[in-house]
Amino acid sequence: MYIKAFFNQTWNERNGQYMESGTVTLLWSVTVSIFAIGGLVGALLVPLLVRFLGRKGTLLLNNVFAVIAALLLALGELAGSFEMLILGRFIIGIDSGIALSALPMYLGEISPKQIRGSIGQFNSIFICIGVFTGQVLGLPELLGQEYRWNFLFGFIMIPAVVQLFILPFLPESPRYLLMEKHDAVRAEKAFQAFYGKDDVSKELEEVHAELRAQKSLQLISVMGLFRNHSVRWQIITVIITMACYQLCGLNAIWFYTNSILKEAGFADELIPYITLSTGGIETLSAICSGLVIERVGRRPLLIAGFGAMAVSYGLLTIFLNFQSSVSWMPYLSFSCILAVIASFCTGPGGIPFILTGELFEQSYRPAAFMIGGTVNWLSNFAVGLLFPFIQEAFGSFCFLFFAFMCLAGAIYLYIILPETKNKTFVEISQSFAKINKVALCSPLEEEMRCIPTVTIREKEAQPETLNRRVGTITEMESSF
Repeated sequence: MYIKAFFNQTWNERNGQYMESGTVTLLWSVTVSIFAIGGLVGALLVPLLVRFLGRKGTLLLNNVFAVIAALLLALGELAGSFEMLILGRFIIGIDSGIALSALPMYLGEISPKQIRGSIGQFNSIFICIGVFTGQVLGLPELLGQEYRWNFLFGFIMIPAVVQLFILPFLPESPRYLLMEKHDAVRAEKAFQAFYGKDDVSKELEEVHAELRAQKSLQLISVMGLFRNHSVRWQIITVIITMACYQLCGLNAIWFYTNSILKEAGFADELIPYITLSTGGIETLSAICSGLVIERVGRRPLLIAGFGAMAVSYGLLTIFLNFQSSVSWMPYLSFSCILAVIASFCTGPGGIPFILTGELFEQSYRPAAFMIGGTVNWLSNFAVGLLFPFIQEAFGSFCFLFFAFMCLAGAIYLYIILPETKNKTFVEISQSFAKINKVALCSPLEEEMRCIPTVTIREKEAQPETLNRRVGTITEMESSF
């Protein structure tokens, strides 16, 4: 409301007249939706950035985008420029697009396989904390006032500046250092720093095993990834999971929350405080998911999360159609909204990003995150663009579409997705060998493929030399 008023006042100061309501709505829609366009641009930049700057370097650079966006958003009102707000939204979208790919990649590569899922869920947990923090700071008593909303946008500079000062003291991803930069010394030091022990030979052996089992020692492009039959179903899984992540309808839930609370008889001034429960449920569910993911596994949490969302949407549709005639029905509708949010954050809210890092070898991973990020942001933009029309056409029955998407996602994951908890990246790749119709061999056989072979002629001509070479190869292999 305050931002639309700023748009209108600025337009009047420039042109001597106020905008028509349709123009205000259009300008507001552009301001909101351009965030997803920025996110798409950020996702497309990730493979290039992580290749040349590394995971840590990319995250450091990304803070620059956050600071620039914060300044544009916070100072736009002072400068009398709504264009600064639109540009700031676009740049913070780029920041989000980079972060949602580079951060899960970094967390997945620095974590031991035993707690890789729990560490990966921190991404989801802090997104939920960010949502809840925004809700609290947006209360009327704090920054949710006509002359303070720009400071709320400026707040996003604080975590960016904190990370700029702290992240340089953390090591780069040891897998990136060893497998892409071939810097064994720094990789060993990185493992020692992250794991807090001197003997990291077991961790180095795991990375060497993955390196020897890689089908390519060069980073694969997106087109190269699509052409590779050995990762076909991994790509399909990431695309479907990321699409369901956005098309499950969580963003549409916020559209109904306030109206349902009004139907229940809550005063307008109380609704912002009641909706804090949604942010609290988000955060609590994400934390619970992080605590149990290594016990339950990724697959059950994803399937159960999408399945529970489908059931909750079905019940919500029923309750919404009866809440005008039954006085206590809005309370059940709001309970369904909380159930949808809790189900989402328990599994679908964070695990898709973990899976994108787990399903691919090192050389495929940047391209895989680019594909997943592209699907994520295009789906986000599609929901923002199409949901108002879907809601206008179908009313409360629009949630049946989201129920169908959640159910379809759950069925696909039940049939296709193997469990990935407590597995190395090589073992996870082997789990898809059968469905990809590629030769199934053990991780040891995968590693042995890379041992140089010798022709028969060479063997006959130089038997002694060959013996020495084989001995040397064996010694080199065992030294890892």
